[in-house]
Amino acid sequence: MRLRCLLLLAGLALGACATPISVKRVDSAAAHRALTANVLSTGNPSPFSMQILQRLGLEERYGEDPESVLRELHAASFGDDYEAGRRFLLAELSLHHAQRGGGPSWQLAAAVYSWAFLFPTDRSGPNPFDPRTRVAVDLYNRGITEGLREGDRIELRGAPRALPFGTLELLADPAQFEWGAHRLVRFESVAELEVRGLRNRYRRPGIGAPLAATIEAVDPDGPASLRIPPDLRVPATAVVRFSDLEHGLQNGAITGQLELHVKDRDVSVEIAGSTVPLEYEPSAVLADALAESSIWDFEIAGYRSGSFRSDLNGLWAMHPYREGRIPVVFVHGTASSPARWGEMINELQADPVLGDRLQHWLFLYNTGNPILYSANLLRESLRGAVAELDPDGADPALQQMVVIGHSQGGLLTRLQLVESGDRFWDAASSVPFEDIEIDDATRDLLRRSMFFEPVSSISRAIYIATPHRGSFLASWRISSLASRLVAAPANLARAGIELFDDNETTGFEGLERVPTAVDNMRPGSAFARALAQTRTAPGIRVHSIIGVKGEGAFIGGNDGVVEYESAHLDGVESELVVRSAHSMQAFPATVEEVRRVLLEHLREPDRGGSAR
Repeated sequence: MRLRCLLLLAGLALGACATPISVKRVDSAAAHRALTANVLSTGNPSPFSMQILQRLGLEERYGEDPESVLRELHAASFGDDYEAGRRFLLAELSLHHAQRGGGPSWQLAAAVYSWAFLFPTDRSGPNPFDPRTRVAVDLYNRGITEGLREGDRIELRGAPRALPFGTLELLADPAQFEWGAHRLVRFESVAELEVRGLRNRYRRPGIGAPLAATIEAVDPDGPASLRIPPDLRVPATAVVRFSDLEHGLQNGAITGQLELHVKDRDVSVEIAGSTVPLEYEPSAVLADALAESSIWDFEIAGYRSGSFRSDLNGLWAMHPYREGRIPVVFVHGTASSPARWGEMINELQADPVLGDRLQHWLFLYNTGNPILYSANLLRESLRGAVAELDPDGADPALQQMVVIGHSQGGLLTRLQLVESGDRFWDAASSVPFEDIEIDDATRDLLRRSMFFEPVSSISRAIYIATPHRGSFLASWRISSLASRLVAAPANLARAGIELFDDNETTGFEGLERVPTAVDNMRPGSAFARALAQTRTAPGIRVHSIIGVKGEGAFIGGNDGVVEYESAHLDGVESELVVRSAHSMQAFPATVEEVRRVLLEHLREPDRGGSAR
């Protein structure tokens, strides 16, 4: 009995030493996570919201009956008594309740409350250093996205929408869905997409629901030389601008104007006298487009068959023509496609200077066809696009074009910069061009494909892993077999029959078929010898990026396809050797060198002033 009493007294003594309030030191990372947690990152309300719930004694009731607590808070939060914290609380708890089965009306309510917190009528908005400010923007963006979701799509149309405390009358102007010669027709949320295959995922933070929009041509018979690919996805963002929100929250009648913005057109909006950036997810949209594109199927089929056609053959753009933006044209290599430029375009379009001053064009061609034939198609496409877009020559940016070619694409690029004279014809035939007897269609095809003059709109070019003197790989037996698998397009095949059936009069002795691109790229070929005699036209700046594998001396080295000596050109503005294999378009050093050259291009006085 005495022992029991002693133990009881000891327990009481120890208890008396413990205070009801205490602290415990935790590591800094845990402390930061606790301070910055919110419903979007953890699924639970933030410390800011929990403070108010606990202060009002509503924590337990909210867990049991969230809607009654939210309606009670709503009734007490709008009117003469203003407390910004309660508006943030309503926004966060509305989204929290929606995520637990409350439905889309609560998602929209989160957007309405967030707007009321961020842009209060006749009052200044929250301190930009208040952590709740960025969370409120994200709550707004998520609320718009999920509140307008119907199945897998985001429906952007004018219609009444239910709110927990009334009705949202959503207004929409059909004109804002126009995008150049196209209409934006279907919208998907991209914020929750996981991106694979791009080194960096770029996101432009701001206000609005980031979306990927699909397009529909307004005029199917529109421009032929520069087109928008039909399966392109367009970075867009939806904003609902709420008006007279103070009265609307009290009487339950809210009006919202739906605004659709496109990245290449708008970067910010004016709200309550402030310039507010728009939120975009360009990397996710680019990855979404490439993941679903038919372009990948073209790579091998487009090499083997010169007649294989795609909806994308020729020159196309990633957004409508914008006056004052300099075109950068990407030309892919053998058995490849414009999709291989995805990594570079993702980096360049995110650059704060380059992104808004360039327009990206891409050229798709059948890579097994003769190089001169494909180069002519590129030349005609470039000239046709400039003539269509700027028939009066009023836009100087179109005369400052930069062309970037990889591998065979570099050879096509080089042919846009030279005055060839008779070199290519003389290398192929022993009879002067004007003396051969052929029909008019064949003569016209040969004239366009064998004689080159510089394209006047090009002022700079970048060669990447380009076999100016041929590729040793093209001499391998397996390459010869691959060359024989290439089928020439019908017009070239007909011309070949006419030229080779009577070699004595046409001068094509020793040829039995139309040479392929692989034949052209054999070191010492007639094409390679003639190309070596050409020179870049004065005034055009040229840069080389050359791949060399391994760690040894780059002289005598190669990238697995092209030797350094073949890719090297004397007299270029710059040459960078990158320790990489042949497919180096996505290699970080390659991308950074292209970025450097393009920034240099913008800084020159004749390029429209210094870079901004």
